[in-house]
Amino acid sequence: MNKLLEEIRQCSVCAPYLLNGVNPVVSVNAKSKIAVIGQAPGSIVHKTGIPWDDKSGARLREWLGVNKEEFYNENLFALVPMGFCYPGKGKNGDLPPREECAPKWHQLLFRQMNQIELVLLIGTYAQKYYLEESIKKTLTETVKNYREYLPHQLPLPHPSPRNNIWLKKNPWFVDSLVPELRIRIKDIVNKVE
Repeated sequence: MNKLLEEIRQCSVCAPYLLNGVNPVVSVNAKSKIAVIGQAPGSIVHKTGIPWDDKSGARLREWLGVNKEEFYNENLFALVPMGFCYPGKGKNGDLPPREECAPKWHQLLFRQMNQIELVLLIGTYAQKYYLEESIKKTLTETVKNYREYLPHQLPLPHPSPRNNIWLKKNPWFVDSLVPELRIRIKDIVNKVE
């Protein structure tokens, strides 16, 4: 695993497309139990090198019912974005994750993480890649039908503050899905502690 992580951190495949330079951000080990598949690092994470080290990460930890110490415990959480580097700014927020990362690195990582019990698929990019034909027409439909993907996968919206409108339109998410999510996470966390 260490050799693979070193290769990922040295990757420069997308360098010509990244105006802010390469800085692959990933946090995993072979004992990880819960994989968090996000989009790509934002500008803050690009600077700090710490996955989910922003407002989105704070909201995600709140949804999961875990503190920072638990979240950054690699024996518990593998933090694997669809694109490992910050893709840069677009017209309406950050650009999409680079398409090269997931096909190049994800399967290699997951082969070595054979203790994963739950994969959280955060946002449309992760859901399209991992759910393939079983994805619904919209993110809302996919997340609303989350029980179809359990016990191994769980689709979630992105916890970005940009999604506040979605959260207001879909109160069932916080009322129904988040409590179930917390129970599932707590069960896994308690087994490790």
